[in-house]
Amino acid sequence: MAFSRVLRHPLSPIARRSAFALLAIVIVMTIGTVGVKELGGFAWVYSFFFMSMVATGQGPPTNVTGNYAEIFVSIMAFVSVGTLITAIGVIFGPFFGYLFHKGVHFSEKELEKLERKEKVEPRDKT
Repeated sequence: MAFSRVLRHPLSPIARRSAFALLAIVIVMTIGTVGVKELGGFAWVYSFFFMSMVATGQGPPTNVTGNYAEIFVSIMAFVSVGTLITAIGVIFGPFFGYLFHKGVHFSEKELEKLERKEKVEPRDKT
């Protein structure tokens, strides 16, 4: 079965989870961009740039003025960074789990080989 067919399948868990994760990112970034525009008084493009800098943990490029704007940006920093980390985990978690499982299995087989080798050829302890 071709990998592209797996991704295009309507019931594919990879595509469905990726879609939900990306949708969550789009929703958070949209709310953040609109909020920064309205509360901070920036242009649309600069508001999106501002939110992308906050969401990626790089920090805001400029300071916002006003208590409501500062509180909003502070809350959006936590929400957006959490959303991005969660989205990465949701999308790539099964792959990392698979790699971890394979790594543990490989390590166990290598340890068994070493133990068998030690039984056959004991080390000289003098």
